[in-house]
Amino acid sequence: MEKTKLRAEALMLTPKEFKMNYHEALSYIHGVNHTFCKPGLERISALCEALGNPQKKLKFVHVAGTNGKGSTSCMLASILKQAGYRTGLYTSPYIYRFNERMQINGLEIEDTALAELVSEIAPIADKMSDRPTEFELITAVAFEYFRRERCDIVVLEVGMGGRFDSTNIIEEPLLSIITGISLDHVAFLGDTVEKIAFEKAGIIKEGRPVIFGGENEEALAVIKKRSLALSAPFYTVDHSLIHDTSMSLSGTEFSFGEWKNVRLSLLGAYQPKNASLVLKSVEILRDSGLKIDTGAVYDGIREARWRARFEIISKNPTVIFDGGHNVEGIAAAVNSIKEYYPNGRVAVMSGVLADKDYRAIARSISEVAASAFTITPDNPRALPAEKYSEVLSEYGVSAIAYHSIKEALKSAIAYAKENQVPLFCLGSLYTYGSVLDAIKENI
Repeated sequence: MEKTKLRAEALMLTPKEFKMNYHEALSYIHGVNHTFCKPGLERISALCEALGNPQKKLKFVHVAGTNGKGSTSCMLASILKQAGYRTGLYTSPYIYRFNERMQINGLEIEDTALAELVSEIAPIADKMSDRPTEFELITAVAFEYFRRERCDIVVLEVGMGGRFDSTNIIEEPLLSIITGISLDHVAFLGDTVEKIAFEKAGIIKEGRPVIFGGENEEALAVIKKRSLALSAPFYTVDHSLIHDTSMSLSGTEFSFGEWKNVRLSLLGAYQPKNASLVLKSVEILRDSGLKIDTGAVYDGIREARWRARFEIISKNPTVIFDGGHNVEGIAAAVNSIKEYYPNGRVAVMSGVLADKDYRAIARSISEVAASAFTITPDNPRALPAEKYSEVLSEYGVSAIAYHSIKEALKSAIAYAKENQVPLFCLGSLYTYGSVLDAIKENI
């Protein structure tokens, strides 16, 4: 009954009756109540029903996983664009600017378009007896945006988990991709890899193909079982087929099975594995009828760009930002540092969230850090910089806590220049914007 009423009210509203500017739209989005609400797809379903179910008029590739979702989604969207498809990309969280979350053919949604969509959807959301969460609202906005812009395909990244994630109201994805799985968001998803894998496997749909790009055997068993139960064709990635890999700070080249000399602009020792998952996904999509020529694959992977994943943000001295924010992500970043700088130690500026396994993170960082500069991320769940520096010191790293990112970055850059070492910013995506702004100010 409520869905029918909301739909009728939605049809009567016009943008002129309720108009926000861009900053008002963002304030509305971020002002949505963050308190806990019952998990489920009822709210997002009701909201999308009132909008005419825009998601049912789109084709999707759905991407879930603990780490690697963003890079995988970015590369696949770039390939589909090169293949001639009008390609939407939905990701979270945003790294530098909110509009990053909704892109078409690599271009972020314009401020005016976002404001118009929120202006139209907000009154509908406000009338719901069980109002949508912030992420549910953003997801509905994205669905309507991609529908209006007539996207051929949308690469849709899960926000958290999968089973109850608001993106999971889509019904027949062209392909479901599940990247690597490890312990993260344990308070919401479960305290074992198997429990987390069960939540991620919730995106698998009956009869629709699914591919798992991870290497954890427990996760593999859970995802495979779910695929069999739903008669979903199941694929994995044989990472042993990756060969002839060469890496430098100017890019990566590798081969994967029959794919020879694939060039990646994205840095990080972990990116060839993400790219091999993308290559295998392309093969499945081709079998499903998509026309993706070989040139589009090579060009798409080479042209793909993604912020905050082993990204060089300064060259004098070399400053690299990697948004790995859990144990697996930090371990991957540390492994990459060892690959690029095998003969020396580096400077590290880092801030982490208190609900992460920060001791394991500190232990991993201690393998490469000559000196550390700790900060408190701008997040209610942040671990205080002083506590973090104490933990790093326990693992033999000379660590100093700072009250601001500017102060920490200024000291870290001075140290890097004096000792002729690179500086790595690790541990939280929430620091990226502030670090980049400070770099731009030539701190």
